[in-house]
Amino acid sequence: MRCPSCGSLDTQVKDSRPTEDSAAIRRRRVCLSCNFRFTTFERVQLRELTVIKRNGRRAPFDRDKLARSIQIALRKRPVEPERIEQVVSKIVRELESLGESEVTSETIGETVMEHLRALDDVAYVRFASVYRNFREPKDFKQALAELTGEGESKLDAAEPPVPASK
Repeated sequence: MRCPSCGSLDTQVKDSRPTEDSAAIRRRRVCLSCNFRFTTFERVQLRELTVIKRNGRRAPFDRDKLARSIQIALRKRPVEPERIEQVVSKIVRELESLGESEVTSETIGETVMEHLRALDDVAYVRFASVYRNFREPKDFKQALAELTGEGESKLDAAEPPVPASK
């Protein structure tokens, strides 16, 4: 493993233990060149996934990019980092278990929204606003209506009725 401080390949594992959900192994390492200590994680990877973007371009699936986008949606929300990691692992396992080596960005986005909806309503709306490219307030109302399972959102119900003209 390359040292993130000096770039040396001469590192040594000092401690290994499973993560709380046992989905990965946490390893504490030390660089033998500069004595820098760092942590790595080892995870099972069922298959190499390729993402088919909306424009048709293909790119390798990046777990860290997925984790970052979920963390952005959950920024300043009362969700523990361990819970975020569990959700990311569930999503990756779900995508890998689809049986295909290629997955569309739409499939990934819908899967993320499904998991965020169960985890945190605000994060769900935040992610949906970027993923679905909201342009107007009515787009938010529609997402809120989906969230509450109503035909119209609570925002519509809170608006005062328009008086009939005479």
